[in-house]
Order: sequence, then C-alpha cells, then structure tokens
Amino acid sequence: MTDRTRSASPTFSLGGRSAKKTPQTTNSSGLLMSGGDGSLPLPPSEANKRQRTWRNGYAAVLDIGSTKITCLIGKGEPNGMLRVVGCGWRRSDGIRNGAITDLHKAEAAIRATVGQAEMMAERTIDRVVVNLSCGHPASRLFNVRWPVGGRVVTEADIRRVVTEGRVQATVEGRDVVHTLPIDFTVDDTENVADPRGHLCETLKARLHIIDAASTALLNLQTVLSRAELKLEALVSSPMASGLSVLDADERELGTTVIEMGGGTTSLAVFGEGQILHTAQIGVGGLHVTRDIARGLSTSLENAERLKTVYGSADLSSDVEDELLTVELLGNDVPHFEQISRAQLGRIIRPRMEETLELVREKLDGAGLGNAASGRIVLTGGASLLDGMRPLAERILGSPATKGRHGPSFTRTVRLGRPKHIIGLPEKTAAAAGFATAAGLLSWAASAERPFGDVEFREAPPSGFLQKLVAFIREKV
Repeated sequence: MTDRTRSASPTFSLGGRSAKKTPQTTNSSGLLMSGGDGSLPLPPSEANKRQRTWRNGYAAVLDIGSTKITCLIGKGEPNGMLRVVGCGWRRSDGIRNGAITDLHKAEAAIRATVGQAEMMAERTIDRVVVNLSCGHPASRLFNVRWPVGGRVVTEADIRRVVTEGRVQATVEGRDVVHTLPIDFTVDDTENVADPRGHLCETLKARLHIIDAASTALLNLQTVLSRAELKLEALVSSPMASGLSVLDADERELGTTVIEMGGGTTSLAVFGEGQILHTAQIGVGGLHVTRDIARGLSTSLENAERLKTVYGSADLSSDVEDELLTVELLGNDVPHFEQISRAQLGRIIRPRMEETLELVREKLDGAGLGNAASGRIVLTGGASLLDGMRPLAERILGSPATKGRHGPSFTRTVRLGRPKHIIGLPEKTAAAAGFATAAGLLSWAASAERPFGDVEFREAPPSGFLQKLVAFIREKV
C-alpha cells in the first residue's frame, strides 16, 4: 500500500541551501505549487477567475461634458469584454463647467448625439445612464451603528443601517446620489464585506455617500425629459473613469484617478477594492484654451488647435526653436504673428500647475493616509496634453507625509485609457477622452452594481389603501 501521507508532503528548506531549484508547477486542480526556492505562493483568487456577468440586452449611456457630449450603446460579451454597437459624439453646447446653462442648446446637442448613436446601432433608446458632474458633487464618509440584539443579520438590517447613514448625510438643498458601503463591523470583527448571516449585538457600517445640489439634478432631468429620455441612473464621473481604466489590483492597493475634462477636473481615490473619496475642481482644459486665446489675442478655435497640436505642459521639452504662426483677432484683413512653441508652453504651464496643485491639496486633505498616497492615473481629454505626465510626477509624485500607521509612499503616475472595450471611436491613447463614457457603459451593462452601491427604489404598494395613497401622492 502506498504511503499517501508521506508521498504528498512537500519538503521546505528555510535556509535555501539544500533546496533544488525547480520551476513552479500547477497541480491537476490548477493550483500553483511551491517553487524550488522554498517559497509558497498565494493561492489563486477565485474572485479574479470569476467571469463578469452582464445584463441581458443593450445598455445606453450619456456622458455630458463641458467639451463634448458622448452617447454609447452597447452590451457585454460572454468573454467579459464590452462591445459598442452605436456611438455618437459632438461638441457640447449649453453646458459650462459640467452644469447645464442653456436648456434649449443642451437639449439640441443631446438629441443630435443620441440620434447619431441610434443610427449607428440601428435601434432606438429611451433610457440612459448619465454621468454626475453637475451640482458640485461632494463626498463624505459616515460611521453608522445599528442594534441587532444577538440575532442573525438580515438584508433588512443592512438596509436600515444604510438608510440611517443617508439620514445623517441629508443636507437641505442636496440629494444623495451614491450610497457605497465600504465595509461592516460585526461586534468586534472588522472589515466584513457581507454581514448577512452573522450573529451579533451591534452592526456598524462605514459608508461613502456622494450627493449633489438638488436644483442642478432637476435641471438635468428636465433637459433629458425634453430630449425624450428617461434617467435610469446617475454615476459619479471619476468613479466611472476608474471602472474603465483601473485593474482590480489597482483598486485594491490604492490608486487615485484624475479625470481631466474640459470644464472640471475630478478625482476618485480607490482602495480596499472600494471607492473611498471623490472631489471636483472647477478647472479644466477649456481654461487653458481661454488662457491661450487671451495671451495671444487669437480666437478660441485657433487657441484650441494650438493647444492640441503644439501645446506642452513640460517646458523641459526641446521646443525653443520651433516657430508657430498665429492668426490675430480684431483686424479687417487676416493678420498673422509668429511665436515660439516655448512661448505657447509658458502660457499653458501655469494653469496646469495650478490644476495639479489643487488636486494635491484635495488628496492631502482627504485624510485617507496610504490609500491616497499610491499610484496616480491621469485620464480624460486634457490628460492628452503633451508633457502632462512628467509635470504630474513632479507635482504629485513626491513622497506623501509619513503617517502614524505606516511608511510614506512615492506616488507614481501613468496615463490611463479604457480597457476591455471594443468599438470606441478612438483606439489609441486618445481613447482617454472616452474613459468616463466607457465606465458608464460598464456600470450600465453590469448585472451587479459596482462597489455595492445601494439603490433605494421604493417597493410598489401592495394593499388597496397603499395603492390609493400612492396614486394621490403622484397626482397631487
């Protein structure tokens, strides 16, 4: 008889001198076995193996930005990829710094964008998931306690503790958009992802709540209604960008996504697999365009072209000898002047430095410790400006202040573009301008709400009296 115990027991050498170096192998179950150096690798994560599940049918999203409006229609594929079947995008109108300023112009722009996507997809849509950038979105953390009384935690308990958090977060004139449970504590057991089924006396929850100004949200719903669209859900813009440009490990270890748009720059801090903080700054790529137009006395259209084609945020580039021709404003006949590319860069750089310094202040003031001290990912249209990465590394990449609970880390910077999606208008690095739209589509097509977002849709009334009360409320 074979001695199964002895033959199955591996021998480890802590000193490593007697270990025979052999390549790592996998067993019949696919598990990674120890290598010849005596190290024992982590077992593979089942969460990483699990294929993402998608909703049936097609989803439609609308990214309403200060520079452009984008509509995507698509669906999830069995291989985990997203496929875009319809895309429309055009210059924004009636929108400034993420807010709707002209209902008529915004409606016309949205209608045209959606119509373009519908024509390409050969199908019509009436519901859309929309990005949240209006109403000055704000992000806050809450710690909530709920007495359970020694019984099993149910889903009703979770909804009660989350509801209590929403009540605490209520501010007059603002509406809650996202309620994101970061983790739960079951009595003395911390970092519980799902407390259902646990026995406990007290359930605690750490909640991340994002809200926005009520009037801005009503204006958004109004313009969508006028464009014959129903708002299916609102999703924070930097959260959507993080869904499209980050890997699961980046969201777990601590990464900040900086979404650099036309009218605003927004950021989201990810850590522990969750979104921990968001913030928005009222400065973006259009402010750079206006600086160029003022500084060179040229039109906004010419300024945008100069920024896009020749602009650089990094003056260390060798651009001193390159001359550019600029058409000046205010002349009866066309009048041109030559400037160096370095002169253009000297107009651009102060605004981009200001933007990144404001981002750094937001990160340092978030109170998130190492979660906000790791990797930085730049995305959005303004991140495509030449020299943005080295400038961001100098301003954001220095070591953060050492905290009480761990060492300091140097922030590393990379450029991010949408992943695992097919059919975007741009397939190169320029796809960064569609990061929010791609993340919105990922959110809309997913069968499960990312980051455990708790939706509060009231259950339909069951009894006759409840139905009567609901009818009166709706009509009055």
